[in-house]
Parts: sequence; structure tokens; C-alpha cells
Amino acid sequence: MIAARTGITTVGDFRPADIAVGGQGAPLVPIVDYWLYRSARVGRVALNIGGIANLTVIPASANLREVFALDTGPGNMVVDALVQRATRGRHNFDRDARIAMRGRAIPALINSLLADDYFRMPPPKSTGRERYGEQYVRRFVARPEARGAYHEDLIRSATLLTALSIVDAMNRWVRPKTKIGEMIVSGGGAHNPLVMAQLAAALGGIRVATSGQFGVPEDAKEAFAFALLAWETLHQRPSNIPRATGARRPAILGKICYAPPN
Repeated sequence: MIAARTGITTVGDFRPADIAVGGQGAPLVPIVDYWLYRSARVGRVALNIGGIANLTVIPASANLREVFALDTGPGNMVVDALVQRATRGRHNFDRDARIAMRGRAIPALINSLLADDYFRMPPPKSTGRERYGEQYVRRFVARPEARGAYHEDLIRSATLLTALSIVDAMNRWVRPKTKIGEMIVSGGGAHNPLVMAQLAAALGGIRVATSGQFGVPEDAKEAFAFALLAWETLHQRPSNIPRATGARRPAILGKICYAPPN
């Protein structure tokens, strides 16, 4: 479940039959991406790289029925766990990719990780810590391709896994269907120069920018989105996009819980 609290309003998955079908979680921010980034001339992808990476596809002149979204796979989650493991908890993330920049990629390891069944699942789909959390990291470092590798090499490989799994999702599920001119990146991963450089290099013909260049700070994008979702719930307006979540119908998200009177 994804949930956020804004004032007295809680926004999240609360009616699985309406919000998502087939057990999938619900990417909740695509409607906000649509409000922010819809263009009459340019097809855009809004990419958020938090613990998990997710993207919203907004074709040029799109209406809501044409917008779709998916979680592409691990964002910062695996890299952060490897950094904590390497530094014995002294650091929680790889600031400016400094550790990864000291390492060398392990192509055989990256290729084996990209064979994950999740990447071949068609959207709508979502994932989380249950798939890419602690157990995944243990399997990561135990792989034959990872044995004997330096921490820096593992962190660089995990960083490239994040970027290349996003590129894979773009090439597999987005570009064959929709002409995209710009990718707008938010979340902590937008500050990772290795991820951003890999995206720009691999997505030829697409301008890769940050949400800050469009007026929403990279670290505030998700909070901003959930504030707008809470506003919509407060005014009893649906704010899911069925094609993005697999839902059967538009739905008012979340519920309002008032404190009891004194």
C-alpha cells in the first residue's frame, strides 16, 4: 500500500476492487504528472526514482484515457542497501555516486539481474521492498558473478541496474507505442549523476531533465503530488487513472478521518 497524510486526509489504496486488479498495487501520482506535464506538442515521461523507480507516460495532447504508468523496478533501494552494507551503517546512500564512480561495472552480473521476470511483466504493474528488499540484496551479493567483487564494483553495478531497467521499460513498453521527446526526473535518483548520464546516453532522441527545471524541486515532487491528491479527496473527486493502475473505474482515493470532538 502507498499512503500519505496531509492534514486530516489520508490518501491510499482502500478499495482493491476499484483501485487495482489482479493484486497489483496502485501507482497513485499519474494524474498529478498529467496535470503538471501534459503538452500539446511533446510526449513526455515523468520518472520518479525513489526506493522504486516508476514512470508515467503522457503522450502529446493526451487525454486521461491515454496516460499509463508502471513501476520499472529498483530505484535507489538496492544501491542504498549495498552502501549501508559496505560502510557498516555509516552511510545510507551514495551521495553524487561517489562510491559507484570508484568502481567498475560487472557486465555479467548486470545482465543476470536484468533477466528478472519482473521486467518482462506487462503494465500496469508495481513492486516494492517485498521484491527488491533485504532478501534480494542477499541474493545479489551471493551471485557467482558478484563473488570476490569490491564493494565499489557492486554499487556501480547496482546503480547501472537502476538506469538500465528504466531504459528497458522505456524500450519495451513505452517507445514502441508513444513518441516521447522529454523525460522529467524527480526523487533522490535525480541527484545521481551516473544514473542521469546513463539515461541520457541510452535514450537517444529524448531530452532528460529534472523536475526542478519544470518548477517542482526533485525532493519535493512526491509530497507535492500527495498534497494535490489529498485536495481532490477532500473535494470528493476521483484522482486515479484506471489505465495506470488496472482499476475497473475512476475512484475517490483514501478517506477522511476526523478527530473525535472534545
